[in-house]
Amino acid sequence: MDMSSHRYTADHSQAKQTDPAALKDPVCGMTVTEQSVHRSVHEGRTFYFCSAKCQGKFVVNPRQYLAIAPAPEQAPAAAGTVYTCPMHPEIRQDHPGNCPKCGMTLEPLLPELEEQENPELKDFQHRFWWTLPLTVVVTVLAMFGHSLGWFDMAVQSWIELVLSVPIVLWAGWPFFVRGVQSVVNRSPNMWTLISLGTGAAFVYSVVATVAPQVFPDSFLSMGRVAVYFEAAAVIISLTLLGQLLELKARSQTSAAIRSLLGLAPKTARRIGADGQEEDVPLGHVHVGDLLRVRPGEKVPVDGTVVEGSSAVDESMLTGEPLPVTKRVGDKLIGATLNTSGALVMRSEHVGSATVLAQIVQMVAMAQRSRAPMQRMADQVAGYFVVGVVGIALLTFLGWGLFGPEPSWVYALINAVAVLIIACPCALGLATPMSIMVATGRGATHGVLFRDAAAIENLRKVDTLIVDKTGTLTEGRPTFERAMGFGGFSETEVLRLAASLDQGSEHPLAAAIVAAAKEQGLMLDKPEQFDSESGIGVQGIVGSQQLALGNTALMQQLGVDVSPLATEAEALRGQGASVMHLAVDRKLAGLLAVSDPVKATTADALASLRLAHIRVVMATGDGLTTARAVGQRLGIDEVHGEVKPADKLKLVEKLQAEGRVVAMAGDGINDAPALARADVGIAMGTGTDVAMNSAQLTLVKGDLRGIATARDLSVATVANMKQNLAFAFVYNALGIPLAAGLLYPFTGWLLSPMIAALAMSLSSVSVIGNALRLRAVRIQPVEPPGRH
Repeated sequence: MDMSSHRYTADHSQAKQTDPAALKDPVCGMTVTEQSVHRSVHEGRTFYFCSAKCQGKFVVNPRQYLAIAPAPEQAPAAAGTVYTCPMHPEIRQDHPGNCPKCGMTLEPLLPELEEQENPELKDFQHRFWWTLPLTVVVTVLAMFGHSLGWFDMAVQSWIELVLSVPIVLWAGWPFFVRGVQSVVNRSPNMWTLISLGTGAAFVYSVVATVAPQVFPDSFLSMGRVAVYFEAAAVIISLTLLGQLLELKARSQTSAAIRSLLGLAPKTARRIGADGQEEDVPLGHVHVGDLLRVRPGEKVPVDGTVVEGSSAVDESMLTGEPLPVTKRVGDKLIGATLNTSGALVMRSEHVGSATVLAQIVQMVAMAQRSRAPMQRMADQVAGYFVVGVVGIALLTFLGWGLFGPEPSWVYALINAVAVLIIACPCALGLATPMSIMVATGRGATHGVLFRDAAAIENLRKVDTLIVDKTGTLTEGRPTFERAMGFGGFSETEVLRLAASLDQGSEHPLAAAIVAAAKEQGLMLDKPEQFDSESGIGVQGIVGSQQLALGNTALMQQLGVDVSPLATEAEALRGQGASVMHLAVDRKLAGLLAVSDPVKATTADALASLRLAHIRVVMATGDGLTTARAVGQRLGIDEVHGEVKPADKLKLVEKLQAEGRVVAMAGDGINDAPALARADVGIAMGTGTDVAMNSAQLTLVKGDLRGIATARDLSVATVANMKQNLAFAFVYNALGIPLAAGLLYPFTGWLLSPMIAALAMSLSSVSVIGNALRLRAVRIQPVEPPGRH
């Protein structure tokens, strides 16, 4: 981690006047206090350090650190957060704001561990809830005011004006600001239409209320010139509601990175040069420090074991379920879990250099590099906006210059009618309504879509990359079989091995013990249990000396395993882990433990092949085991022993070949590839980070859900196209009528009231059509055995 941007010095006199927590170690930039025993005086100034190592570096060459340290008064500002647009990743700035291209709110490039309250979300909530009652009242008055007879209609217009002012000018103010920005930036978008439509309706209604005499008698209705305050109010309230839903959904896009950041422990136990141990913040750990990792604790940083041995659970990073034995000289990865023995390690990589930090960076980059969602409404929005504004302007000039008297009044009315009928309510609802219905329908079938891009892209997928553990297989070790030798039966081999393994916390041992208990075998208590060798376990059960482990342990004890070598290799070829049992240093048998393939996997792969989808396996398991599982399932392309970066490169390689790639996985090691893929698919039985990185989650962890999701994707995209067609048909028919093109032939003019009705009908048709998705037939995920 580069600390140079945070370094500064503070002299003793300044420290007396400031919070002691504000003091910094001039070498590493860590926070220190005046109580630190590590201090040094240089040129009359006292400097405080987090450790003797930093103090020693400073004493040797203080000018090296003072030269790069800014003055105290220049240092309080931390490095600025970079903000970017989810739709346009190339937009970056050092302060919050809106995207100049699409108007979307910018968000931090890398989120903090602690999720902060979104100030815009809070602001929009206030605007929405405070003005919602006013919108309801204005709408009720507009629809039922005449029949209720509460007020004279001219008075009612003034009441509606007063109630609409805070809705339009306060609640809707951000939309007008974005609309102006879209014009200034020459990037017309939906905000341009919303601001124009609501602004035109409001301005027209204000004029009709304040100066009704300027309108011809033909525009009098029920004792007043018709006003459309309710149109502006309802559009603004609906748009605010949509923004609230969008902001809440977007706040979850950083959950994957927060989950990753949360894996690292907050402190580490450092061993000093004098042998004393102390718990220090993780940021205070330096390269070369000796750290103690006790059983049940997380490894703080990347490093090497210098003392002790233990089984370390790396599943949170690798996704593989079996702990890995670590001995002196073995590498440790930060954020992994030490399950049993005590370890002393030497730190080698800290801060941004750790494996965890690199995975965080990969996930962040993959999320930002994904092509922004190209909704069909956005593709035509710019042309549509320019076209509508142009038509409204031509209508205004045409009627003003060549229309009957009062020509400019007709010009204003018809131009407003054009803008109102073209208001993007239906256009804005066209895709979100389909997405809302589709996501709800998918949830009832155990398929969770995170965003519209996943629904749009899933139907295009032609290549699926699958992880093995937890995706194709169950993700937990299961006892497969035991084999006896030298007079020992299979049952006796299992009983002896389970008795010995009662002293072990390894998942393989737990599978063996669980299998013995399921068979009702009586287990003896082990004595002199020893698992420090890292290649197996030894102990005494009854009067027999037992040893259970791999071939290396047997060779160490001088036990000949060749009589069962053929059987052992055959089991390994089937993807099983093999352990030999020796009794009094003589081979007694072997046991096989494997991660079983899910019962639904074969059917799922068959349906994917029918859909002409290429299936590729990529797993962190050994290549022999991976090939064995691939051969059993008919998967020809298998990649074994792959790391998170390798999976990411595989996705990018296939995308470069023109493939539309989906990635299915369940582990943290899958997170970068899940985020980079065109569609990331997470197993609901996997890690939170995998689910947060993916755009699609299969709740039951059943790959057959991909076929269900694909059917839903096809139906939803078709429905979105229909909705857009409805919206544009209304505009295609209504705009010419509103512009008065039929007036010379029929004498028809479209008043703003009819324009508002047409706008409402277009919205109703879009919503009704989207609701049809609830009845669309899709392929359900059936339990195993049903066809």
